[in-house]
Amino acid sequence: MRNTLTPAAPGHPVAERPISSLGPSGLALPSVFPAPTAGPCRFCGTPLHVTFVDLGPSPLCQDHVRPEDFNRAEAFYDLHAYVCLSCLLVQVQDLIAPADLFPSDYAYFSSYSPSWLRHARYYTELVTARFGLGPEHLVVEVASNDGYLLQNFVEQGIPVLGIEPAENVANAARQKGINTLSQFFGLATAQEVAESCGQADLLIGNNVLAHVPDINDFVAGLAAILKPGGVLTMEFPHLLRLVTGNQFDTIYHEHFSYLSFWTVGHIFAHHGLTLFDVEELPTHGGSLRIYARHADCADPALAVTPAVPALRTCEVAAGVCDLDFYLDFAACAKETKRKLLEFLIGAKRAGKTVVGYGAPGKGNTLLNYCGIRTDFVDYTVDLNPHKQGNFLPGTRLPIYHPDRILKTRPDYLLILPWNLREEIMEQMAVIRTWGGQFVVPIPEVCVYA
Repeated sequence: MRNTLTPAAPGHPVAERPISSLGPSGLALPSVFPAPTAGPCRFCGTPLHVTFVDLGPSPLCQDHVRPEDFNRAEAFYDLHAYVCLSCLLVQVQDLIAPADLFPSDYAYFSSYSPSWLRHARYYTELVTARFGLGPEHLVVEVASNDGYLLQNFVEQGIPVLGIEPAENVANAARQKGINTLSQFFGLATAQEVAESCGQADLLIGNNVLAHVPDINDFVAGLAAILKPGGVLTMEFPHLLRLVTGNQFDTIYHEHFSYLSFWTVGHIFAHHGLTLFDVEELPTHGGSLRIYARHADCADPALAVTPAVPALRTCEVAAGVCDLDFYLDFAACAKETKRKLLEFLIGAKRAGKTVVGYGAPGKGNTLLNYCGIRTDFVDYTVDLNPHKQGNFLPGTRLPIYHPDRILKTRPDYLLILPWNLREEIMEQMAVIRTWGGQFVVPIPEVCVYA
């Protein structure tokens, strides 16, 4: 029996609409309607009743533990994702202030991923040619990080402005000659920038839409800072790929929202923006790049392409408007946890050594949810020097430079940023010389010789 939802327009809750309380097995679904709720949906305000997946208490994924703080207690927060029955937005609760999630010493720097740098350069070439960008235009990037992307426009003589809340990361961009404003983005910041610097001909936001607690204020800001004939592009992980790829580890406190194309279209339309094109990307396990403009823009070059209705049809066919699509996900996460622990228990009983590669946010969700500490994984490594010498939050795995692997010669290398599997296996191919193997945990445990 399918539990089909009929999503309402923003601002029209449907929690009282009669929806079957029986799941596909005929069992009652106590998580659907019983109080208490988790609070209102951050987009449409509907009370949240339905659990998407409960990953238990977890620390902040980028809050690495310094050696001097090793014996101090860490804060753990409930990592419980819900789905809104009205707008279908999957979301975690707003439990932590943005300044605590993205502090002045934020540890994530985009430039340490060679594949991401290549992705950024290709994007720059693509949009510059498609929209005829030149020195007379302004490119603005929200959550511009260390300038990994804007540096490509600077090389072409195109004026840029980055908006990045983490001061240390923004300073890295400034050292590259990229004008960067250290502020959280929202409507107030957008109006300030539009008045002082002008509106954007091209407005960019990569992997930021999911990171904002007040998604209405954020998207309203996008509309305010975008020039009347301007173009907005945003990239974010695709909820459809998260579900079909069992990517539960991409859920963490810094990611407030998990977005389908269907839901994003309604959020943007609510703020006067029309999605006119979309691309499906392989990044981060499967992402979308959406193209948007003001709804009243009549430029024929920005007409809605066939890709937009095609993806909407694809999502509906896949079940994004069916309750079962969301309710089945938690069981898959539990099964992956069991399989990974079974592998690690077997490896340790056989006297094998296991170390990790990477210190990404997704890795911390996986390790904490599965209860994996140094009894299973000796340590992890990362190319980012800002992470080296510290410990992963919660699990307290030490983080070293990748050279450590050459010294300890482990039997297995557990790839935590599994979306970079090919890049990491090529970089660390040397482990094969002593019989080492690679382990990828998502969508299920797989060992590569």
